[in-house]
This record gives sequence, structure tokens and C-alpha cells, in this order.
Amino acid sequence: MNLFLITFGALITIMNPLGTVPVFIGLTDDNTKKENAKIALATCFNVLLILIVSFFAGSYILVLFGITLESLKIAGGLIIASSGFALLTGKFSEHKGMKKSGVKKDLKTRDEISLTPLAIPMLAGPGTISLLISYRQEYDAMTDIIWILCAIVVTTISIYGVLRSSQFIVRMLGASGINALSRIIGFIVIAIGIEYMTSAILTVAERINF
Repeated sequence: MNLFLITFGALITIMNPLGTVPVFIGLTDDNTKKENAKIALATCFNVLLILIVSFFAGSYILVLFGITLESLKIAGGLIIASSGFALLTGKFSEHKGMKKSGVKKDLKTRDEISLTPLAIPMLAGPGTISLLISYRQEYDAMTDIIWILCAIVVTTISIYGVLRSSQFIVRMLGASGINALSRIIGFIVIAIGIEYMTSAILTVAERINF
């Protein structure tokens, strides 16, 4: 159960569905409630698929490119920490490439937005993927795998709930409220990224000493 809580907490914090709410509303402003519900469901299905594939196929990617777990954790920690800094400074959309003029123009003419940009990179970004790859390397017991998969499913359901309630969330919190929460989450994300890197660096240092 502890692993479930740790995984769920890490995923929901790094993915930060609240930070996706303004983008989701901006891209679906002209749609009906039924269309928005369909997009939210498709987005969460894509996220679930990406997370599961990352979790199970990640180890093969490491072997293919000759990447050690420690290197992945350091790189992933840097990505996660940079996402946290983007949240803390209110530049999450810029960090995800959402405010580039070419991207904005492309989004206005695109019918299918559930895969990109909503699922990738807004929700299931490199930090999330690297986190799951490292979890698969660290936890190989069947019970651990089941707990992690349960956390992935619950995280995806939570994201669906947030996207479906996006209009209500904006009315309740407002842009300033969402921004404030995102900055608090950003601080936690930075701590996760640093912890991620620190554990890998300590492991490498222990190997060198021995």
C-alpha cells in the first residue's frame, strides 16, 4: 500500500493535471460538454497507454541504448526538477512548448488534441516516463508491479475527473488560484527531482568507494 501511495503521489504531482486545465479549456472553448467529455476520455486513455508502455517497455530501451538506471534517474531528476521550476515561476506552458507561435497555429487547425498536446507533453512527459522506467527496474516483485499499475490507473482516473471538472475548477479557483496551487506543486516537484538525482548519485558514489 505504501508503494501505491508513493507512486500515486509522485505521478499526480509530476503530471500536474491542474496545470493542464487552462490549456484544456483554451483548446476546447468552442466545444459542447459532450465533445469535451469525449476529448477528456480520449486524453486519459492515451495517457494510460503511454504510462503502461513506458513502465513495461522501458527496461528494453535502457538495454538497447546501454543506459544505466543511475544515469536515467539523474537525467529524469533534471527533467522533473526543471518542470518544477517552470511551475514555480509560472512558466509551465512555455516549458511544455505550448506558447510557441508555430505550435499555437498548429493547434488551431487540429481536430485531434487528445494525444498531442494534452497527453504528450502536457501530462505524460519525459519526467513521468523516466520515473516509471526506474520504478520498473527497482520493483520487480509481482505485488509491487500490481500496486504500481493500480496507482497508474487511479492517477489516470483522477486526471479524467480534473479535466471533466475543468470549467468548475476555473470558476472556483480562478486563474490566480490555479497558478498559486501550481507553484506549490512546483516546489514539491523540484524536491522529487532532487531526491531522484541524489539517490542515484549516492549509489554511484558507493560503487566508486568499494
